Amino acid sequence: MPYKNLHILVLLREINDPRPPARVTTRGAGISDRGLRRVPNPADLVALEEALRFKDSLGATVTALAVGPGRLDDTLRLAFSLGADRGIRFWDHGVEGGDAVADARSLSRIVAILSPTLIFTGHRMQDRGDDPVPALAAATAGIPCITAAVSLTLKQQGVEALRKSDRGARQKVEAPYPCTVLFDEGQIPRYPSIEAVTRSLTAPIEEWELADLGLPFREVGAIGARLATAEFGLPRPDPVRVVTPDPMLPAFERILSLLSGGIKAREGKTHHLGAEETAAKLWEIFREEGLAQ
Repeated sequence: MPYKNLHILVLLREINDPRPPARVTTRGAGISDRGLRRVPNPADLVALEEALRFKDSLGATVTALAVGPGRLDDTLRLAFSLGADRGIRFWDHGVEGGDAVADARSLSRIVAILSPTLIFTGHRMQDRGDDPVPALAAATAGIPCITAAVSLTLKQQGVEALRKSDRGARQKVEAPYPCTVLFDEGQIPRYPSIEAVTRSLTAPIEEWELADLGLPFREVGAIGARLATAEFGLPRPDPVRVVTPDPMLPAFERILSLLSGGIKAREGKTHHLGAEETAAKLWEIFREEGLAQ
């Protein structure tokens, strides 16, 4: 066995199902929760499967962690049905409105309390792309982080991972324990049995708050965020006036009226007059247009 007392912490996150229509909140640049269906992030389930494979082969202890409100209990119960040993959900109203830096402080504190050997999660979020929180938490905790991993091998003093590189290439890297690994590909997640699903319904889920982490409010949430929530505005609607042609006109002229937008070309006139008559006519035109008195 390459490592004794192997403890793997798996971060499970949720994504918004892109099929229901998304609506913007009235304030800020957020997405309204109404009408959205949330599902576990597929890349995180791949990371969970990798952790469970180490549990089957090496007897590792797998802890599932979810950061969010009570609806994430369903994701943790899914992890229990697949074989996780422990489920923790961290949530506090004080962390609402935080950015990646503020959320990384909470995650790094949880990692410091649990002291896992390995931290697994997905490399990308399926609905919004990369999530910098796990990498920032690893940097805050001072532990290495391997991104875009496709396979992982445990060694005596660390891990050896095969990761995606530029232009489809593969890169083999090594890192010491403890280590964070963000999986981009891996084994297909297993299906739970009916008995395991039934047992997961009564499995205990630990609920942690800010008081359990010992973090002050000024370091998390909207107060500890470096980037404030953006505000945006919508332009005033300026509908284009639709010209209705005269129904008494022929069809061809009605089509021309629609194509021109109701703008009629000015009728040109040619006058062959003498100098004095031309000057008098110009003054008459200027007075009619309001350019002279």
